[in-house]
Amino acid sequence: MSTSNSPGTSRGGSRKKLLLIGAGLAVLVLAVWGWLYYRGMRSLGEGLTPDNRGGGLFKPEPPTDTEARVNVLALCDAVQSYRDEHGTYPAAGPTPKEVPKGGVPVPFPKEEPFVHIGFEPGEEVRFQYEVVVQESPVGEPEVSCLARGDFDGDGQNAVYRVRLDSNGMTTPIEVEREGE
Repeated sequence: MSTSNSPGTSRGGSRKKLLLIGAGLAVLVLAVWGWLYYRGMRSLGEGLTPDNRGGGLFKPEPPTDTEARVNVLALCDAVQSYRDEHGTYPAAGPTPKEVPKGGVPVPFPKEEPFVHIGFEPGEEVRFQYEVVVQESPVGEPEVSCLARGDFDGDGQNAVYRVRLDSNGMTTPIEVEREGE
């Protein structure tokens, strides 16, 4: 009987080899990921292309209107919940005071009307939000929840509107000048 061929000896050697191969692969993957990350960040810092987008691997996402679409519905839900609890529709905004331009996020200030209805769109927004309450010709309140933004910075605002009817039902989102 030879001790070099015993099952215990070869099993221990195989485990060590597998561990070394696994550790080597992990180091290789981390090195490649680090190199790609570094190249992407460096390319972003080297300047912008003519269309104002970074040239690296990790390009920032272009702003979209998803924020406005989600938040204008959430705003109307908050307004309706407030009415269900307090019996009246509150007016709020416009907040922030200036419409954000160029898709650049701005701080959303904590203003009393929005705090009271429980509307919290996040710390920064790319749209201005407002709740407008008017009386209809038949004496019913007309409520519009609005989001305004100017992604291309040309002074023309895209407007997203959801209306609440007297039964608390929302209309589909209406959009004026989409993409502005």
